[in-house]
Amino acid sequence: MREQTTTQTCQYLTFTLGSEIFALDIDAVREVLELRPVTRIPRMPDHMCGVINLRGQGVPVIDLRRKFGLECAEATVDTCIIIVETKGSDGQDNMGVLVDSVREVLEIPSDSIMPAPKMGAVVDADFIEGIGRQDESFMIILRAERIVSDEIVEQVLTTAQGPEAQVA
Repeated sequence: MREQTTTQTCQYLTFTLGSEIFALDIDAVREVLELRPVTRIPRMPDHMCGVINLRGQGVPVIDLRRKFGLECAEATVDTCIIIVETKGSDGQDNMGVLVDSVREVLEIPSDSIMPAPKMGAVVDADFIEGIGRQDESFMIILRAERIVSDEIVEQVLTTAQGPEAQVA
């Protein structure tokens, strides 16, 4: 009897930063929000936009353009915040990721994902799960849990939930 090989297919939410296409595993994505006011928190790294009020909770938001060292861009009608679930030291936390636009959810077979490049990528290789291929285009698949370090998320959450914090 002939053995059958199966290729696992995963779903990814694709989005853009400038002309580059990126993707996040759909299992880490909780929702996509229209751009809304972000309350800036003093003395945070430049890539930390601040926090948003999401159903009464302060959710930290990072600007991926700044995090990845890309040129800043003006917000447009397509600019949005992807809410990603991350695992913090005390359980699950939500984090907002500011992107230029969300494209679509794609199913990508595991055999169409190449390993992260060792050099020359727009993004630090620690953030990259792999490079996805669909037809003739490529996208950088990011590791949601690596985009923001735990200590930065915890620092923002602690500040946002403190007695002096006001969430817009």
